[in-house]
Amino acid sequence: MLSGPVALRDEPDEGLGRLAQDVAGARDPLGAIALVERHPDAFPLPGRGSTLSLWESLATVASTSLTAARSVEPHLDALAILDEARRAGHAVPAVPQGSSWGVFAAEGPGTRLTAEGPDTHTRLTGDKPWCSLADRLSHALVTAWDSDTTRRLYAVELGPANHVAVRPATWAARGLSDVPSGPVAFAGSGGSPVGPTGWYLERPGFAWGGMGVAAIWYGGAVGVARRLIGGGREPDQVALMHVGAVDATLWAARAVLVDAAARIDGGRAEGIEGAVFALRVRRVVASAAEDVLERVAHASGPAPLALEEDHARRVADLQLYVRQEHAERDAAALGRTLTGHDDVTRPPW
Repeated sequence: MLSGPVALRDEPDEGLGRLAQDVAGARDPLGAIALVERHPDAFPLPGRGSTLSLWESLATVASTSLTAARSVEPHLDALAILDEARRAGHAVPAVPQGSSWGVFAAEGPGTRLTAEGPDTHTRLTGDKPWCSLADRLSHALVTAWDSDTTRRLYAVELGPANHVAVRPATWAARGLSDVPSGPVAFAGSGGSPVGPTGWYLERPGFAWGGMGVAAIWYGGAVGVARRLIGGGREPDQVALMHVGAVDATLWAARAVLVDAAARIDGGRAEGIEGAVFALRVRRVVASAAEDVLERVAHASGPAPLALEEDHARRVADLQLYVRQEHAERDAAALGRTLTGHDDVTRPPW
């Protein structure tokens, strides 16, 4: 199957090709995170003028291995959050050389992680769901309830030395099987506040990170779509139709990502505007990924899914990963955002 960098521009950086070659040998999650230190120029911080380059790198990693992309993305997100907090004037902990980071911000029924104590001696107690790779990472940024109604972000060193324990969990998914996400128990674990109460969700980078995940979905869709090209069999009219439709779908998603990156770097994706763009971008790219999955399946039939380990894994990984976009619920959230605030003075179209 064809492979190589995933460009969002007509002339991508030469380093993108070197990154593409290196990803193939780094499918272990920690090995994937090590790519960030080996290719520092490939992963610039978002919102600093090179967001499109960052997204090209994420898409390139994803086109080869969504396991690698799923491991790298939260590590990069954590580094971006810490940088954003630092630039906003908030105290942040140092990032040790060789450390690996996650972002644990999900909530779930029947679980609650609370934070108590002063900023200099905060303790986290309770369970946190959906903590990807918690048994392998060294650190994480974790949201916890600092009152009955508000949450705050904390930097936490993981592991038993800080009273952090990964609870047993059954990961039944066939997709992303090497990146399980289970519950973690905190028993008076030390944490350092990152930003004030509510800052994690209110900052501009929250929307930017969501769009960066969409760039990964795009790269994963490109990886699946490449199964249509160079398969060794002369394509019939139906196969050609699917190739053309997939090309148009991916081109539209690419154009949306290029526009979004320019808006982020131009300071036009903050506040309500940033929330709207994030929902739009994620909806467009998720829909494109779902269309690619369906068309490749229709064009190629059952054989690749049954007999080709690489293709079957790509499909299962992407099907699960793209469900981070909440489909009709996110479409409803977009509609609510467009019509439910005081700044609406003209139609959005």
